[in-house]
Amino acid sequence: MEFRVDRRSGVATYLQLVTQVKQALRLGVLEPGDRLPTAREVVEATAINPNTVLKAYRELEREGLVEPRPGAGTFVRRSLSRPEAAADSPLRLDLAAWMARAREAGLDREDITALIAAAVDESFTAPEPGPGPGPYSGSPGREDTT
Repeated sequence: MEFRVDRRSGVATYLQLVTQVKQALRLGVLEPGDRLPTAREVVEATAINPNTVLKAYRELEREGLVEPRPGAGTFVRRSLSRPEAAADSPLRLDLAAWMARAREAGLDREDITALIAAAVDESFTAPEPGPGPGPYSGSPGREDTT
């Protein structure tokens, strides 16, 4: 696993690492038993402070996702992946096709990220679909016509 650090993002570096590990766990890139890069390997690849890496790994351990093994490294304890998010799942293939259309339409990374974030926000703040109050549900402002 390779970490990417965006120093201009405004997001704490250790949180960027935590997020990237969780994303890898969700996508099945990392699975239980896999070893995370050592703090030294991450420092060499990203030029960040080793304490930042250790803080990220402690957070992942606190959440029960990884476990340190003295002398051996830090290993994944459990996965967050779901079959619906697998690389060959219909949803993933649909998303890849949508991404290709967005790129063909001239959208750049920031445009696509903003569009997806807005759609996710709308989806998770909208009322849950389901049966609403009917005309005889006893809702306020309705008179019983029986």
